[in-house]
Amino acid sequence: MRECSASNILQPMIEERRLSVSELTELIKLCLEGTFPSVRVEGEISNFRPSSTGHLYFTLKDQQASISAVMFKNRLRSLAFQPADGMLVRARGSLSVYAQRGSYQIICEVLEAAGEGDLLAMLERRKRELAAEGLFDEARKKPVPRFPERVGVVSSPTGAAIRDILNVLSRRAPGIDVVVFGCPVQGVEAAPAIAKRIRQANAWKLADVLIVGRGGGSLEDLLPFSEEEVVRAIAESAIPVISAVGHEIDWALSDFAADLRAPTPSAAAELVSSNRADTADRVRELERSMRTAIGARIERARILSRPFSAEEMEYRFRAILQPRLVRFDDAKEELCRALRDLVSAARQRVALCAGVLEASNPLEVLARGFSVVVNDTDGSVVRDAAAVAVGARLTIRPLKGRIAARAETVMSQEDVSQEDA
Repeated sequence: MRECSASNILQPMIEERRLSVSELTELIKLCLEGTFPSVRVEGEISNFRPSSTGHLYFTLKDQQASISAVMFKNRLRSLAFQPADGMLVRARGSLSVYAQRGSYQIICEVLEAAGEGDLLAMLERRKRELAAEGLFDEARKKPVPRFPERVGVVSSPTGAAIRDILNVLSRRAPGIDVVVFGCPVQGVEAAPAIAKRIRQANAWKLADVLIVGRGGGSLEDLLPFSEEEVVRAIAESAIPVISAVGHEIDWALSDFAADLRAPTPSAAAELVSSNRADTADRVRELERSMRTAIGARIERARILSRPFSAEEMEYRFRAILQPRLVRFDDAKEELCRALRDLVSAARQRVALCAGVLEASNPLEVLARGFSVVVNDTDGSVVRDAAAVAVGARLTIRPLKGRIAARAETVMSQEDVSQEDA
């Protein structure tokens, strides 16, 4: 390590006069920056904080020491990875003194990944071991009540996280009860205290849901929420647990064991405090929507049922029946006409037959002046004069009565023909 180039020149002036803070800081800056214009250092990233302006602020550390670091936005083009807490990196840059804070830092020109840091490697190993036991299984997770009556908060009673949670709960759900289970959230005593508070809340059933967490910090600051005893206490909790550790980019093993993870403590408070007024407005809105929908359905049913009114049904029935009645009347008339024709034809045939029968009736023949002559000898009807002997006794049967006669002369047909001729 070379000596400060200005130390021999400035030493007499420093001893002889009284310096202001600015003058002393300027001397330190001159000495430090002149001595370390370019350095290469390897360390683990901690407390990684990207700024809204695009610069990256973080800490490089090892087991014994740490140094602040910054990488400005114009140097990010050379960055081939996304830095995060716990990563082991190699940085090349220069030392700089930040006079307003009286601190020094390394300004990184180049940042290269060198692997996992010791802390991150330890957390990944612990995560795998606990996951193998099933502590992170989705089947173990319990539903978080939407409208809890009592919310338990396991956190520092003086930290920013508890203030944020109370502020959100008082604004969104003023009637909700809050039980604060105070405990340290940083340092070696934090993990046993956090686990103890979680078990106490379960033993006495002091809450419907527990929020376990703290505000943001470095990976080391959040380490108590990744300790095995805290993870096991969360996994064993019968009360649903929401893990709310740090900011959105932060994480801890408690996030995997909890029933629900919230990106921040304020977000956790919002999850358990659905705004009652908003919910009531939503219920009223749903009621209006339901009434409108039911009214529309009733009106549609009324319109659809209108054709089934008594008058409409009668009209529709008549519209359906009338053509059939007309067809029935036509068929009836046609049938009657056919029957009349059949009867008339039958009557004509009967009359014709009657005429034939009348014409064949011997009485009718007799009524016209004809008579039946019977030969008394054998009782046969005389049809041929040749069959009657002269002197034969005959019975003449006119239409009415009988006449007894004797054949005095018999002429054959031939004799009659000759006489007529």
